[in-house]
Amino acid sequence: MGLSLMSDIEKPKPSRADGLAARRFASEVIEDVVRRRLALDDRLEQLSKIDAYKALSPSDRGLVRAIATAALRRLGTIRKVLTERMPKGIPPKSGRLEAYLISGAAQIIALETPAHAAVDTCVTLVREDKHAKHFADLANAVMRRISSERNEIVAQSDMLRDDTPGWLADRWTAAYGKEKAQEIAKAHSSEPSVDITVKSNPQEWAERLGAAVLPTGSLRLTSRTAIPQLPGFSDGDWWVQDAAAALPARLLRAKAGEKILDLCAAPGGKTAQLAATGATVTAVDRSEARMTRLVDNMTRLKLNVETVISEAAQFQTEGYDGILLDAPCSATGTIRRHPDVAWSKTLQDVYKLAAVQARLLDHAATLVKPGGTLVYATCSLERDEGEIQINRFLERNANFRREVIQKDEMSGINDFITEVGDLRCLPCHLPDAVDRMAGLDGFFASRLVRTDT
Repeated sequence: MGLSLMSDIEKPKPSRADGLAARRFASEVIEDVVRRRLALDDRLEQLSKIDAYKALSPSDRGLVRAIATAALRRLGTIRKVLTERMPKGIPPKSGRLEAYLISGAAQIIALETPAHAAVDTCVTLVREDKHAKHFADLANAVMRRISSERNEIVAQSDMLRDDTPGWLADRWTAAYGKEKAQEIAKAHSSEPSVDITVKSNPQEWAERLGAAVLPTGSLRLTSRTAIPQLPGFSDGDWWVQDAAAALPARLLRAKAGEKILDLCAAPGGKTAQLAATGATVTAVDRSEARMTRLVDNMTRLKLNVETVISEAAQFQTEGYDGILLDAPCSATGTIRRHPDVAWSKTLQDVYKLAAVQARLLDHAATLVKPGGTLVYATCSLERDEGEIQINRFLERNANFRREVIQKDEMSGINDFITEVGDLRCLPCHLPDAVDRMAGLDGFFASRLVRTDT
């Protein structure tokens, strides 16, 4: 993930009762994500094209995102709270009642919105809805009770037990242990940081941007200034990229003059890293829209990259010194940044995507030249998409071996290196006293070398 211009870090702290339109839009988004399993970012992107939404103030547009994101982060707790206070469940044929209640509860529980603002606007929206209006008194009673019991609700809530789907909680506990699974879930409760990758002089840019230099080499912003307004953005001196997402490209150790292939490249954060080394980079992605975004990013960054719109499995050019395959995955490592992932993905999705990854890995293996390097990466916490995937690949491909990531190879990642020498970082890594400055996306990466001649 990378090269995004927006972030939860810029969100406002809602404190007024007058943001009715914003709350209406937030409820629509919640409805579509929860019931229709639409991606949160895609739904917000659709909103950005609607005149009524564009007419909102920047603060109210931020409020839409803040409410929707908070609702999805604490969706399990909110559903539990509603069930306990509505033993008969959501009434049938009640319009968008559930979404209004989820939105209002999220404001009270997660955003600490004043009770009158959250309760009054929720009830007003219910009354506006011709299908829900008959339940306005019910909504009022439920919301007022949640407001009065807010501290008790928060104290009793558990991110792993309540706000993580059971199948994910079980898998994380089995893979990483109960304590680490709890830490992962807790990390998802906080808004993510904004990290950037600079072309050069990280310490100098940290001082200019008021950022912290992370042990991994990325910079973490401490300000809430809009990204395009920061020094160096328009000049192409840096790009937004989560600290974890910046690691796989570094494992490839690309050099000037080498021929490098970036499969599944868009939106281009890793492509930019590779091109900045002076290597000759070909970026492949199947989406024309995403490739357009990549090209725009490379133009701003003043980096030369060959781009090809193609299915990765159908790209045939061989003889690359290095290949980076950031494969499509369940994205469970990005839940802190994309909380809808927890509720939109299923175990079946993991298995289906693992099959896709296996095919892409086997195909990428045919494109790297003998002696060349293939780095496989996913932003998933699931071992089926990481450790298990690589073990099975090595069983199928005797002409490849794992090249162990050395502890002194890159500063700041010792805790991320597995016993067999792969990279596995978790959202709870990089702790900090300030929640917003802690953590990073969950990522897996393995470096493989082709050994035949």
